[in-house]
Amino acid sequence: MRNADQGSAGELIGEGLRIAIVRARFNDALTGKLVQACLAELERLEVDESDIRHVSVPGALEIPVALKALAASGDYDALIALGCVIRGETYHFELVANESGAGVSRVALDHQIPIANAILTVENEAQAWARAEDKGRDAARVAVEMANLLEDLA
Repeated sequence: MRNADQGSAGELIGEGLRIAIVRARFNDALTGKLVQACLAELERLEVDESDIRHVSVPGALEIPVALKALAASGDYDALIALGCVIRGETYHFELVANESGAGVSRVALDHQIPIANAILTVENEAQAWARAEDKGRDAARVAVEMANLLEDLA
């Protein structure tokens, strides 16, 4: 275990970490871009491909259920939520955005496991495409950094 006094803040050491990704298939092309960027960054951070599990669910509302099952397994150091919710003409956007976000936070707190939440909530498809690659990479970094931090705090 690393000593917290040895500069663990912001540590991006992926070697030896086990990470699971839950991706919503709704807005498939966009969430595919999120996954692609996330996996590339995890590889760059030296998370071994064999230590990454990738599951998919129908939509953003289903992400917390899969995260909860993965967290309960105790097999992972961090989890990543990837999805995309685009505003429409009804209240459904707010419902999906709010409830999926709350569910992700609840799983993280209940299971004391870091979850990088990269469920995009955007006004239109152009905003989603403009953010997908950066947010996919950011999710990988957050997962690795928080897994390292929680290991140091244990």
